[in-house]
Amino acid sequence: MAWSRRRRIGVGVAAAVVVLLAIGGSLLWQVFGGSTPEAASLSSPSLSPAGSASGAAPASLDGTWIIDDSTGSLAEGTSTFAGYRVQEQLSGIGANTAVGRTQKVTGSMTIAGTTITDLSVSVDMTSLQSDDDRRDNQLRSRGLETDRFPTATFKLTQPIEVGTKPTQGQQIHVTATGDLTLHGVTKGVQVPITAQWSGDRIEAIASLDVALADYQITPPTGFLVLSIADTGTVEMHLLFTKG
Repeated sequence: MAWSRRRRIGVGVAAAVVVLLAIGGSLLWQVFGGSTPEAASLSSPSLSPAGSASGAAPASLDGTWIIDDSTGSLAEGTSTFAGYRVQEQLSGIGANTAVGRTQKVTGSMTIAGTTITDLSVSVDMTSLQSDDDRRDNQLRSRGLETDRFPTATFKLTQPIEVGTKPTQGQQIHVTATGDLTLHGVTKGVQVPITAQWSGDRIEAIASLDVALADYQITPPTGFLVLSIADTGTVEMHLLFTKG
């Protein structure tokens, strides 16, 4: 009888452990494995990125265009933003895509005829937000070390020749050659860019895969995050208005 009682207790404890593990796994998934934001995409050419009718189109594309960091929604992916996308392995969950973004992006672009003569982008890395504060806080002192390296930049080093003046809503595909500074390291890169002119705005998206080791970034790991991929993706969605 004593053995039978101990067996019932053991079975009860095992069942409780299974339930707790299931609940814990569910909570971990909600915290670390929630819905992943879609990659940046261009908005409908008939609408502004904020979802309202575009303003009057400028008479000429020539001149300086300033990054608009206040229009649209970061949560919906309709604002200017820059950020990262990287694969990670989570304890008890498996593969997950971590995405962090910030709307605090400044910079400008200069156009002369069919040539983009200048393009510069600066990102406040300390304001990056993902789906969990703990990940963001880790990146302040590990990985991206945003407390030590609070700013990332891209600077065009060669003019971009578009070829012909784009029409409203027409998508153009170009490659921007320039210097990317990340984690205090500057390297020459070629960034594929897709852009369109819509009303009073120019909208552009860019995505670049980077090897973390090239920028001296050591992937942070711990009890929950078992491993992080050696390569991550820098993403940008930029809205420009005429200066």
